This record gives sequence, C-alpha cells and structure tokens, in this order.
Amino acid sequence: MKVIFIEDVKGKGKKGDIKEVPDGYAQNFLIKKNLAKIATAQSLSALTGQQKAQARDEAENLAEAKALKEKLESDDTIVQLTEKVGNDGRLFGAVNSKKIVEALADQYGITLDKRKLQLTAPIRAITLKEIPVKLHADVTATLKVKISEA
Repeated sequence: MKVIFIEDVKGKGKKGDIKEVPDGYAQNFLIKKNLAKIATAQSLSALTGQQKAQARDEAENLAEAKALKEKLESDDTIVQLTEKVGNDGRLFGAVNSKKIVEALADQYGITLDKRKLQLTAPIRAITLKEIPVKLHADVTATLKVKISEA
C-alpha cells in the first residue's frame, strides 16, 4: 500500500515522503496512529501544493534575510551605546545582546530577536566590535557596535 507520511517515522520515512509499505503495517499502525495517510490522487496533489507553498515561503524568507543583511552591513549602520566607565577603562556593567537589540531598534527601527545575535560574552570595555547575526540558515550578517564613555 502506498502511503504519505504525515510525521517522521524512524526507519521508515520522513514527513512528506511517499513510500510503499505492507498493508497490515499501514492500516494497523501508521494510519491508526495518524502517522501516515493513503496516497490517493487527491492527497498527492495536496502534498504537491503544500511543497510548492513551502518552497515559495522559504524563498521569501531568504530574500528578506538578504535584504536585512544589506541594511545591517551598510557603512552607516553602527549601533552607538554610551555607558559609564571606571578609571581602568572597563564598564560598570556589561553590554549584552538585549541592550544591543534595543539600541538597534531605537536608532534604526530594525527589530531583531536577541537570540539571533551570536555574542559569545557580554561586552565589558569601550570598543568597536563586530558581532555576527544569524538571520537565516544560509545568511549571516555582521553588526557593528560602538561603545563609548558617557
């Protein structure tokens, strides 16, 4: 019996796969547990439509990520932060990804999720730092952050 997998089944198939499986296995396990459905002409055409829509959405997301990368990496996009500094040149706190994202939204109107910033440790000194930003699986931008003395 030909089935379309609705969920991933270990050792048998991934979601969206069309495979030939034994009738008993399909009826008594896969279909009963809602892991697969019978591959009819109607369900096959629905699956093709879903795959096309998913590919179109993925292409749109990639294009948006590339456009945002251009904005973030332009020469005039430098996030400016002013912090209190001690005598030794170190900050009285730290600049974390949340502060950077808030400053980016205030200064340039660009909203990002703070988890997209790949900041290994909070910044604790006056510096100009380049921080990688993971926008998409294939797109990584570099954001410039300048921390100065208040």
